[in-house]
Amino acid sequence: MDVIIDAIGKLYQSYTNEAAIRIEKLPQSGSDRIYFRIYASNNNTFIATYNLNVKENGTFIYFSKNFKNQGLPVPTVFCVNETQTIYIQEDLGTESLLNKLEQHGHKSYAYSLFEKSLKALASIQIKGDDGLDYSQCLTAKEFGKQAILSDLLYFKYYFLDTLQLPYDKQAMLDDFEALSTYLTKTENKYFMFRDFQSRNILVEKDDVYFIDFQGGMKGALQYDVASLLWQAKAQLSEDWKDRLLNYYMDEVDGLLERQMDRTTFVSQYNGYVLIRLLQVLGAYGFRGLFERKAHFLSSIPLALQNLKFFTEHKRVGIITPEFDRMLKLIGSDDIIERFITVQANAETPLHITVNSFSYKKGIPKDETDNGGGYVFDMRGILNPGRFDEYKPLSGQDKPVQDFLEQRTKMNTFLNSVWDLIDITVEDYIKRGFSSLMINFGCTGGQHRSVYAAEQTARHLRNKFKVLVTLTHTNKDNWVK
Repeated sequence: MDVIIDAIGKLYQSYTNEAAIRIEKLPQSGSDRIYFRIYASNNNTFIATYNLNVKENGTFIYFSKNFKNQGLPVPTVFCVNETQTIYIQEDLGTESLLNKLEQHGHKSYAYSLFEKSLKALASIQIKGDDGLDYSQCLTAKEFGKQAILSDLLYFKYYFLDTLQLPYDKQAMLDDFEALSTYLTKTENKYFMFRDFQSRNILVEKDDVYFIDFQGGMKGALQYDVASLLWQAKAQLSEDWKDRLLNYYMDEVDGLLERQMDRTTFVSQYNGYVLIRLLQVLGAYGFRGLFERKAHFLSSIPLALQNLKFFTEHKRVGIITPEFDRMLKLIGSDDIIERFITVQANAETPLHITVNSFSYKKGIPKDETDNGGGYVFDMRGILNPGRFDEYKPLSGQDKPVQDFLEQRTKMNTFLNSVWDLIDITVEDYIKRGFSSLMINFGCTGGQHRSVYAAEQTARHLRNKFKVLVTLTHTNKDNWVK
């Protein structure tokens, strides 16, 4: 990580002729791209992206340049290193449309931001399509029949098949073929964002900007608006979905030379809603069930509930018997309950104690009837306390946190820890156990163990809503 940060610093200095004040790694999302925030001397900030997928970088930079020339709301890319693995772009802040929705609720302000997003979407789809070289696309040039089939098979392999439910595989493939053929026959094909969701829409001074469009290609207008309005996390009402879809179609009509057939548009829109819902489930299955990432696992129930509502209230306009049967089955309460995390309530007796400790002082004793719990040795992680600038700090301080996140395998270590303790916590909640102790130890009980204990307590509170007491047992002996 130090090598990457040094390379970003050199690229920034070559562009601005000044050194960065500091460079911070940002939390990683679902992709392999790593983002950093660069702090400049004039209080400006920039975003640096590190990505070994050079083709993906090239696609994003090409799209961004073309959209920017059209006056569309995307970040400016300022410079790229020689190997095309690092680029520095405009910092559009940290507030996404999803953040705003969560902060303000489903009220008029959030609704206005969705309108702004759909107005800008229509522009980037139609104006952005003008003169765009689709040979620059990362994968396929067009979201046609093969791409639709690919999404359906992605859902099949990474989600449906993991449920181990019996179904007629040939009949299912026949239905996939029929649905992909039907959706390919659309008249309105322009630039398709491909991952148009509220997390990829940044809000700065009440204006909206788009990021992460490197997966774009030519495709149906309906796909992107379906992605936004049916995003499970957003939980938009049917009234909002209908009104916003009509608003979007009005915006499209204003940009096209002729008005579209809205009946056909809406019928195919429902088909693309279904494709998007399944593509998301495939992604959650891959990231959650195969890569064991908790965030994606916890998103599966919402996505299934979204799919259940769709199958009960919407029609695609084509008959796919085996596919329809399986969709109803996986949207059943029995399947959804498989993925719902057990959470504590006011009557739950479980009380979890999370401690950091120093091995010089010894492992904390569990005085409860449970008689003990987990003990994790953090001494295999590089110690920030070896460096003078971190000695008087602790794992509660941001510089130490940055060190552990950027220069060690702390995050990998903790993800493995959580895979273990989550099994026990879920079981203890179900069985009515009253106590569990989790201890993290390092040499001085000041840096690594403190960070691990803090993050674990936060993880348990967020995921299980369980009562957690956090104690740093060696705090009185920390180096000041």
